[in-house]
Amino acid sequence: MSYLYFFQQAQQAATQLVMLTDATIQKVLNHLAASLRANIPFILAENSKDLEKMSKNNPKYDRLLLNETRLLAIAQDLEKVAALPSPLQTVLQEKHLPNGLHLKKVSVPLGVVGIIYEARPNVTFDVFALCLKAGNVCVLKGGSDAEFSNKAIVSLIKQSLQAYKITPDALQLLPVEREATEALLNAVGYVDVLIPRGSQQLIDYVRQNAKIPVIETGAGIVHTYIDASADIEKATQVILNAKTRRVSVCNALDCVIIHESLLAQLPIVVAPLEKHKVKIFADEKSFEILHQKYPKNYLEKAKTAHFGTEFLDYKLAIKTVQNVEEALQHIAQYSSKHSEAIMAEDTTVCQLFTQRVDAAVVYVNTSTAFTDGGQFGMGAEIGISTQKLHARGPMALPELTSYKWIVVGNGQVRR
Repeated sequence: MSYLYFFQQAQQAATQLVMLTDATIQKVLNHLAASLRANIPFILAENSKDLEKMSKNNPKYDRLLLNETRLLAIAQDLEKVAALPSPLQTVLQEKHLPNGLHLKKVSVPLGVVGIIYEARPNVTFDVFALCLKAGNVCVLKGGSDAEFSNKAIVSLIKQSLQAYKITPDALQLLPVEREATEALLNAVGYVDVLIPRGSQQLIDYVRQNAKIPVIETGAGIVHTYIDASADIEKATQVILNAKTRRVSVCNALDCVIIHESLLAQLPIVVAPLEKHKVKIFADEKSFEILHQKYPKNYLEKAKTAHFGTEFLDYKLAIKTVQNVEEALQHIAQYSSKHSEAIMAEDTTVCQLFTQRVDAAVVYVNTSTAFTDGGQFGMGAEIGISTQKLHARGPMALPELTSYKWIVVGNGQVRR
């Protein structure tokens, strides 16, 4: 099968989207939100077909799952994105040169944005909304796990586009076959940027094989350091939230690092995790404290492999350190540079931590669960970038734009 048609249609659609007004884009997204609310039974029925193919024990199951609460939240997010200021035609820089030339640097769409993602049908809504708001066409390559869900969602999106006489080619959903992935990786001249969302294995594969520019949305190997100065009550609440709110998301906690002076209070910190049946992989010092206080069937001695692992499950590693410097070294060795946190009341330690930790988002006395475009007031997100060029952290509208220079003269020639 030739996939060139999909890319050609996307490229042609991009020339039309740049002419859309923000008022029209707002109408499309609000129409889609209303359509989603009206079609919840349809979306859930299609989603159930995908869920039937996956074991509930699979860490991806929660990501694949749609329910009425989640769909209503998505509808609200669509309306939030619609209401956000347009990121386009913003004057980023302006100057007058001595020779009379007037220069303006203005924001413009990236053009055609490709997304490769796994069992996350909510991404289909998020990506479309953000891409449209930023004037971009999106080419989606979802996984076979979410095939029915994605097709149902795309059908609603295309209806909303056509309701305002916008080409439905502004959204392309590639077939689930692996060959479509290969074609997208090689869509030179048609796709301007490619963003993978999923496992570290998927992200590595895309980075290593793509011939078009890639923005990495990396895996989240997330730590929270409990300093000697920490408020244990705060730490207990934060650890519980960061670990158990949703274990399958990239901002979920994977490793607690605790100052050895607080080891006696570690059972207090992890006690709320028991009811969630969180399995703890404890280093030697923390194991000695916990083996009499935490259920034996949910406690094991940690192995080296447990540190630096994104569990995406009800599992947690614990590392004991002698000081903040040792904590910083551990994070530097194992972090994926996604989200890292410290619990401490000593402001000097907090300042040192925020300066030294190299991550897209660094938290002080709060949960890493907040690493999310919606929580950051962005309406939604295209992903969490762990790289440093172009975008870092939650990516939303500004990160889906580029810029161009507009130079206006009056007959000047260069000598």
